Amino acid sequence: MVVLNTTNHGEPNAHLVNALASADPSVRLRAALTAGTHPDPQFRDALVVRCAVEPDFFVRDMLTWALCRLPAESTVPRLVQELESGTVQARSQALHTLSKIGDRLAWPAVVALLHDPHDEIARTAWRTAAALVPPGDEATLASDLATELGRGDRQMQLSLSRAMVGLGEPVLPVLDTAGASSDPDIRAHAEATKQLYLDPDSTFTLSLEMAKRVAVVG
Repeated sequence: MVVLNTTNHGEPNAHLVNALASADPSVRLRAALTAGTHPDPQFRDALVVRCAVEPDFFVRDMLTWALCRLPAESTVPRLVQELESGTVQARSQALHTLSKIGDRLAWPAVVALLHDPHDEIARTAWRTAAALVPPGDEATLASDLATELGRGDRQMQLSLSRAMVGLGEPVLPVLDTAGASSDPDIRAHAEATKQLYLDPDSTFTLSLEMAKRVAVVG
């Protein structure tokens, strides 16, 4: 466990900040665990900055947990600011953390990234938007997400389908409309998404392949 010394005149603890940048991922993991175990807003920036460059999945997960332990009024504005970063991982991890915090103050900034040209940003924004959507706005979000149907590879399409299914019943009319598209890829993706809604245990890959065959024939 990294030892904290908070009597540092308001500056982030140098030892913890150094540990977060250690070459040893186990040291970085312990540092993030310490920051979350002893939540202190003074560590906010150090945690956010590390999220942007951390290569280890488990450390990133712990960094997110540590940020979630801090007051939302401190972390959410800082994470929203991070969504304007030029670094893909910085934006993606900020979106992921915002989805875990669940504060709808981030909603407008998240929606602005739904159609980001970078696949990782877009798919994380889809998932985050589905988690933060204000009650009553599900149909509007579903319609917005539907414009991305047919985008990317199977895994990308599965991410979108899961986000849309998470919106509940309001997604069904949107999928019906998309199912009448002149684009066979959109029709197939819409049909596979509807199947996932109706049967969450269905195999998405099989549903998508079958829908593609039908869409092409049709």
